Amino acid sequence: MADVLSQKEIDSLISALTAGNLDVEEIKKESADTQIKVYDFRRPDKLSKEQMRTLQMIHENLARSLTTILSTQLRTLVDFDVASIEQISYEEFIRSLPEPTIIGISDLEPFQGQFILEINSNIGFAMIDRLFGGLGSADFNSRPFTDIEKAVFKKIINWILNAFPEAWENIIRVRPNLKDIESNPQFTQIVPGNDMVILITLISKIGSSEGLINICIPYIMIEPIVDRLNAQQWFAKTRQEQTARHINILRNRIKRTSLDLYAELGGAELSVSELLYLQPGDVIRLDRKSSDNIDIRIGNRVKFKGIPGKHNKHLAIKIMEAVEPGEDGDLADE
Repeated sequence: MADVLSQKEIDSLISALTAGNLDVEEIKKESADTQIKVYDFRRPDKLSKEQMRTLQMIHENLARSLTTILSTQLRTLVDFDVASIEQISYEEFIRSLPEPTIIGISDLEPFQGQFILEINSNIGFAMIDRLFGGLGSADFNSRPFTDIEKAVFKKIINWILNAFPEAWENIIRVRPNLKDIESNPQFTQIVPGNDMVILITLISKIGSSEGLINICIPYIMIEPIVDRLNAQQWFAKTRQEQTARHINILRNRIKRTSLDLYAELGGAELSVSELLYLQPGDVIRLDRKSSDNIDIRIGNRVKFKGIPGKHNKHLAIKIMEAVEPGEDGDLADE
């Protein structure tokens, strides 16, 4: 019997349990007594335990990135975890998928071939509901996807694919590219049915909804870099991240960060009665002369002194000097 059950087999088991035709205690006893795992010598495992562990670390990084990316895009609490990683045949993977489901067929340069990113309909429709202003409910009837839903699913899959380069960077630089989207598993034949694939299953939680995301990578696709899938390669690359190149990358990212600057012309103290009786045309005397430099703040800190003016018919501030930390104008951090 295959390790992965089809949706029909799962439904049959649930129906049998509901009807009382299966004894759960008896099944538990048989499972405890039997510790034998079937091994098919015609289809041996392609990757060692260490290589599988490295792939797991890659996709744990991917899960963390997806948690950040989709939390931002969906504006709600999102959580991803690696549920399992296993080696099975492509036919077993396809038979395990329900219909309809969301299947993204993608390239992963520089690898040759294609891989599959499958999103369970339950979690897929929760994302759609959230993007359209809902609470993230996954209530839906099994039906084909509309053209609008397919367009939104493409955007969601591209968000997920954007996390791949960072997850794989310790091993190889990859560039994912979505080629097509399908809803019927039988129409996705990326490799022969008996070819071995690496199946990574992620558990995803979006609000109150929960579902699975499967990543199916054919072994033949990653075969050229199998020798790199080891702990030595992974941690060697991690140590290299502290080099000057990595520091320069971080510095450039910080330089591209935008900040809000505030220019203060001055201040004044008014009583509540004076404030209530202010009228258009009234003049408020500030505590600073027009010839004085004004404060230029970043957050609560005065960082520069400058003079106001115009540049190409736009209001502008000319920086005259930088203010060292601790000089006048600094406010206590809140």
